[in-house]
Amino acid sequence: MLSVGGLSGLLLNVNNRQLGRVYWYRPRSGRISPHLQTRRDGRSIIAMTKIEDEFSRFEHEGWERVADKYDSVWSSLTRQFIPHLMEDAQVSPGMSVLDVACGPGYVSDAIRKLGAIPMGIDFSERMVAIAKKMFPGIRFAQGDAQDLACDDASFDRVLINFGLLHLSHPEQACAEAFRVLRPNGKFGFTVWAPPPQSPGAKIVNDAIEAHADLNVQLPEGPSRYLYDQKEECRAVLEKAGFDGHSMIYQTRSVEWHLPTAHYFFEAERDAGVRTAGLLARQSPERLNAIRAAIENGVRRYAKGNEFVIPMAAHIVVASK
Repeated sequence: MLSVGGLSGLLLNVNNRQLGRVYWYRPRSGRISPHLQTRRDGRSIIAMTKIEDEFSRFEHEGWERVADKYDSVWSSLTRQFIPHLMEDAQVSPGMSVLDVACGPGYVSDAIRKLGAIPMGIDFSERMVAIAKKMFPGIRFAQGDAQDLACDDASFDRVLINFGLLHLSHPEQACAEAFRVLRPNGKFGFTVWAPPPQSPGAKIVNDAIEAHADLNVQLPEGPSRYLYDQKEECRAVLEKAGFDGHSMIYQTRSVEWHLPTAHYFFEAERDAGVRTAGLLARQSPERLNAIRAAIENGVRRYAKGNEFVIPMAAHIVVASK
């Protein structure tokens, strides 16, 4: 899978009305199927050979395309949530921790620095290659969050930093996390908070709602603001097998420092996947209107020579 960072999973072409607000997405379907190959040195590697649904192909191709841009564009935002995720999941030295949708490997690096033992997986071959280069000595492999090539009860913790919304079946990834966790293990993940709680998300959401043509052909996928309702999230985790009463669900806000007013739009257009797909299908006139609206929104957060955008996410942890 991908690192699942940035706001690249924003808006798709069917509207979901929640509490009077419009968030654009389509329902998800399908899975990715990996298989194991044996290397000459006897070790197994995971090969993504059959992608069974359009959304997963769209995500996989997108992250392969923009993997090299992730570190310079999105990491200053998504890395800020890692300490909160690690703290709430109670990661401690000596634990074995699976970093799912690891992207360039930031969570795995934080795990190692804490004295725990990380393993990272991502469905993007290029992301895995970048992670190995950035953080040598950590084990990274290509693999599917929805069908983990791991033994039952083999990890103390499973973490996913902004990866679930990029999966065709996020609930299946939750079930897989449960399966590979040891008894009393913890599963922790982050998901973006919706516009009413996240001013940065509101900037882009408002621009899309006001100016985009939403009747464009994009593959079906999960809601941009996946599990933004606490009780919905609890129900999904309980269905996967987790103790719903153990669930921690809290919202954290960080400040994203942008060098220019046009940075946000260009990040979505050039270094994202889902929102980039929507933008790529707009007419020049609509695209310019979206750009102007996002830039105007960003300018409201000018602070000295930069723009400081509040961004919020939910941190969720549950015990097996």
